[in-house]
Amino acid sequence: MSTGPGADSAPVHKPDTHTRGRGETFSSLRIRNYRLFFTGAIVSNTGTWMARITQDWLVLSLTGSAAAVGITTALQFLPMLLFGLYGGVLADRYPKRRILLISQAALGLCGLALAVLTLSGHIQVWHVYLVAFLLGMVTVVDNPTRQSFVSEMVGPGQLRNAVSLNSANFQSARLIGPAVAGLLIATVGNGWSFLLNGLFFLAPLTGLLLMRPAEFHKVERAPRGKGQLREGLRYVAGRPDLIWPIVLVGFVGTFGFNFPIWLTAFADDIFHVGAGTYGFLNTLMAAGSLAGALLAARRGSSRLRMLVGAAVAFGVLEIAAALSPSFWLFALLLVPIGMFGLTVNITANSAVQLATDPAMRGRVMSLYMMVFAGGTPIGAPLLGWITDTYGPRIGFATGGVISLAAAGVVGLVLARVGGLKMAFGWHHGHPRVRLVERETRERLATAA
Repeated sequence: MSTGPGADSAPVHKPDTHTRGRGETFSSLRIRNYRLFFTGAIVSNTGTWMARITQDWLVLSLTGSAAAVGITTALQFLPMLLFGLYGGVLADRYPKRRILLISQAALGLCGLALAVLTLSGHIQVWHVYLVAFLLGMVTVVDNPTRQSFVSEMVGPGQLRNAVSLNSANFQSARLIGPAVAGLLIATVGNGWSFLLNGLFFLAPLTGLLLMRPAEFHKVERAPRGKGQLREGLRYVAGRPDLIWPIVLVGFVGTFGFNFPIWLTAFADDIFHVGAGTYGFLNTLMAAGSLAGALLAARRGSSRLRMLVGAAVAFGVLEIAAALSPSFWLFALLLVPIGMFGLTVNITANSAVQLATDPAMRGRVMSLYMMVFAGGTPIGAPLLGWITDTYGPRIGFATGGVISLAAAGVVGLVLARVGGLKMAFGWHHGHPRVRLVERETRERLATAA
């Protein structure tokens, strides 16, 4: 299998050209390259979730502070905020498979470094902070490359399905990883969880090496040149169908997705349970997220009104969970929170990718990820401070209120940009309110 300079630019061969219909949940897995990618990812994603849960619990045990967990999360996402757009430029400029071979190996080495420090008994909180920052630096390049590489493996006809299955993959691993991490923490300690995470990256590396470059869908790579960052920003700024979904996921990601802070705080301070139950809470949220991903894979389109509606439901449910008086009500609410949170992410992700010129996709997706994940260095310390100062319930509710407000504002803006108006009428003897295009409303008024 050639992995030389010309391997990723070989002539395109499309072994699967059928059009996916509604209900074909796993249709993109018919494509061999994507199947290898998917298989390797589920192994590494399981290790990533194990390491994430172990990292949060380790920091909490070392410091006793939810704010310290927020700082760790912030450091991991700070590079995305600072350098995220540069990662998109690299993803558009160089062969994506080659980039991923380097980045996935680097992520595995970070996991092994934490394992050595923890198993040797020398781990300190600043070590975790440093490795979290290094992971973030690798992710700057890895994330937009993985996002945009999907279209090269499956083509535009299967892109929406593959994006949904990627999320289902990640959430399936989230069902397994936290439970395994909780068991390992309780029995043999934190270090073994980090060790397995590092070793699990051998799976995606093997999958990448076994791919057939001749079957990739050809995408013109951006040539080296000046002003490519500004070009990407101007492209998005002139497209309301791109910029407003990105703005919405930015607010939701920055303020609504701080679950490492809230779940550790609720487990420790509100319900007084251990690492095993903390892993169980993450598993419940993963179950909802997996359901949301599989439902998205069955849908034939990514409508912006679905994005706004899911964001509204997400914010409302977070507020309800924050106020829940019992452990089991809180736990059960995590399932629909996971489902609607994943629906927001998948709908925005696939809508943005499908609306973007392939030559710009790496830069646009780097902006998407910079806004979605790069806001965490702002949101995580702030929500961690609110959680420490005013309690976990106030911290969780704050994230829900901000997500709900952002959904309402962006929904109104999208309706205005799209020329939508309220139309009132009667349907089977009952009053009916609909959002319709301005011209449709005028025709209805004329007919009336």
